[in-house]
Amino acid sequence: MGSKGGVFSCCLCLIFAVFLLSSSFVIGGDIVHHDDVAPKRPGCNNNFVLVKIPTWVHGNEVTEFVGIGARFGPTLESKEKRANQTRLAFADPTDCCSKPKNKLTGEAILVHRGNCSFTRKAKVAEAAGASAIIIINNQTELFKMVCEPDEPDVDIGIPAVMLPQDAGTSLIEFLRNSSAVSVQLYSPKRPTVDVAEVFLWLMAVATILCASYWSAWSAREAAIEQDKFLKDGSDDYGGKEVTHSGGVLDISTTSALLFVVVASCFLIMLYKLMSFWFIEVLVVLFCIGGVEGLQTCLVALLSCFRWFEHAHESVVKVPLLGPVSYLSLAISPFCLAFAVMWVVFRRVSFAWIGQDILGIVLIITVLQIIRVPNLKVGTVLLTCAFFYDIFWVFVSKWLFHKSVMIEVARGDNSGEDGIPMLLKIPRMFDPWGGYSIIGFGDIILPGLVVAFSLRYDWLCNKSLRAGYFLWTMIAYGLGLFVTYVALNLMDGHGQPALLYIVPCTLGTFLMLGKKRGDLKHLWTRGEPDRPCPHIRLQPVE
Repeated sequence: MGSKGGVFSCCLCLIFAVFLLSSSFVIGGDIVHHDDVAPKRPGCNNNFVLVKIPTWVHGNEVTEFVGIGARFGPTLESKEKRANQTRLAFADPTDCCSKPKNKLTGEAILVHRGNCSFTRKAKVAEAAGASAIIIINNQTELFKMVCEPDEPDVDIGIPAVMLPQDAGTSLIEFLRNSSAVSVQLYSPKRPTVDVAEVFLWLMAVATILCASYWSAWSAREAAIEQDKFLKDGSDDYGGKEVTHSGGVLDISTTSALLFVVVASCFLIMLYKLMSFWFIEVLVVLFCIGGVEGLQTCLVALLSCFRWFEHAHESVVKVPLLGPVSYLSLAISPFCLAFAVMWVVFRRVSFAWIGQDILGIVLIITVLQIIRVPNLKVGTVLLTCAFFYDIFWVFVSKWLFHKSVMIEVARGDNSGEDGIPMLLKIPRMFDPWGGYSIIGFGDIILPGLVVAFSLRYDWLCNKSLRAGYFLWTMIAYGLGLFVTYVALNLMDGHGQPALLYIVPCTLGTFLMLGKKRGDLKHLWTRGEPDRPCPHIRLQPVE
């Protein structure tokens, strides 16, 4: 709220926002589960797909369960209207390892897992006249049903689906209370492109765009003021090294290198300690940063209007915070109330709007306060982040048997719908629902370099086409676009966004700098501390 408190809060939020890197991926879960470990052979080579099982009792749809298809059997229908509604019967004996006592005439049979192989159960059910077999797992999660290694070629003509234990228990209760229970089995496909991804792309690009212009405007105003003092021969500035004003913090090469170590330690801590209460702590920290970011952005925006100039310039001393403007004091209750409302309603369907607003203003504030001083630091930072993202999305699967980054982003084992340090939009035309998301780090880290390019252009009086910002901004948008293309090609499996964004953004900047002969200056000195000599400072064309 005050200048000292605000900088401290934003720096604290930067630590958590940047360290909580997560890839762009669909939060609703992967529909197709590729598995290179489970054996494949003729008749047993299906992909593991999620299956929807709407359930009717006495002709009224009461609920819908989600299961997973087996490696064997025919592929399931993808269109709901083409899937047959089939009566459900409970197997007797319940394991279906021997011929059922009840007569079947095309029903889907519900059986318990255990006592024989999955393929044995399916063969017995098919021979008895069942049209499908639904196997209840003995645990609350789903299990991939495969063929036994020593089984000959499998020829099963009915679909087989695994249900979690709690869903199976519910179906058994329906059958005990009513004999008229029917189900559908189908596996709808996700659309190739969902409009949510388009909006998320626009959101990420617009956030960097706004943050870059704010950062460049602040740097230019400071440079103009400083140039005035230098031209007037001010003793206060004569012979002294210029430092940034307004609490700006420059990243050093050392801190960029330490990023990988500290971020990895923090990510492992999140992975190991992920629980309901740990998510609650992250929610509190996110709200602190969101309140500070919302207040900072609103104060900066309103102070541009003459009606608020006096309130912005008038200050009052607040204990522990120091001088605080009347405008900040007036806005603070609104910002706090907004964050509290989001916390209270964060589990409702529209809560993503509040989360995105708090996240965007936090990112913009971080990019305004934290700066990359030159291209050398930017290169080190993005290179470290590039390998960090790849390791924790892909390589960590070999060490932890799960993708640590994706597990943390989803908030698995926490009972919550993912961590709050994400921008997300619900998938609007996806039959499976879920969210398209992007981690803060996939915006903040490239955004630091993009913002640096615009500050350099403005302070060196480069036009839009002759500068670097336009091309790095386009490169970032292209890299994020490629990320979503890869995401859809991989059937919704989480993708490390920086794998595509860093080569596009950083590669474009470095190649342009080399081609134009500015690379040495960009690499070591970066943006000038004051306007370039003999050139009048003016906005870009």
